[in-house]
Amino acid sequence: MMIISLAPYRLFMAAISLAAAFAPFSSAQAEMSAWAEAEGGRMRLVALAPDAGGKIRAGLQIEPKPGWITYWREPGNSGIPPQLTIAAGSGVTLDSIAYPVPKHFFNGAIEDIAYDAPVTLPLSLTASGKAPVTIDATAFIGICRDICVPFQANLSVTLGPAIQSHPEEEAILAAADAALPKPPSDDFKVTAHAIAPDRKTLSLTLTLPGGGSAAPDIIVTGPSGYAFTKQIGGKRDGTTFKTDIAIGKLPKDYDLSGKRWSLLVIDGGKAMETTLAFD
Repeated sequence: MMIISLAPYRLFMAAISLAAAFAPFSSAQAEMSAWAEAEGGRMRLVALAPDAGGKIRAGLQIEPKPGWITYWREPGNSGIPPQLTIAAGSGVTLDSIAYPVPKHFFNGAIEDIAYDAPVTLPLSLTASGKAPVTIDATAFIGICRDICVPFQANLSVTLGPAIQSHPEEEAILAAADAALPKPPSDDFKVTAHAIAPDRKTLSLTLTLPGGGSAAPDIIVTGPSGYAFTKQIGGKRDGTTFKTDIAIGKLPKDYDLSGKRWSLLVIDGGKAMETTLAFD
């Protein structure tokens, strides 16, 4: 079981803040910022011009160097989740960040949920003004090998008219969307879920794509800063899989009623993400 709590994360952040690597401001009069570089990799901002409603498709493109990793939204025992802040007063707001399917990494008692290859995090933004639109963003990620290096960079992109074609940017963003986990379908879904009265385990019944025999990788994210991955007694019978997920300790006085947790299931080369409702 992996339990990530906010207190250790804040202590970790405080310990590394003095050693943070700040990349210089990088900008471009195009649909891609310049690369910002650090010891373990580089990153840049990719975007397309706003549509008629002001919606902007964009992505934070991260390229770890070989042997390095960068983190998913719930990173692991001591990692840094990606953060993106848009400059106040810029006329652009960040609506959401999406996350391609990550990998599990184990090093003794340390468990990371991360990426060990180039990844683009799809971004949804909204521009309130008219063209030209400039996105001024501060990105903060963790990038790790034997040590974790906090990597912060200021990234800026000025977007041209929507009538212009930008095939490279469009290809990058299309590939990022294709790497996202899929929503539930008839052959890949949750058919039942229940939390035990003592809140120590979460029982799951899943329908999985055919052809596999091994247990799927399951990542449950609950309260912010908490992820649960340890399976107990998993059994696969054809396309049906039943297992319990060890939950362990939740925040003090945490009321589960009405909450929504996220579930990511990776089965072979397929991945599905959905929400678990506790009413």
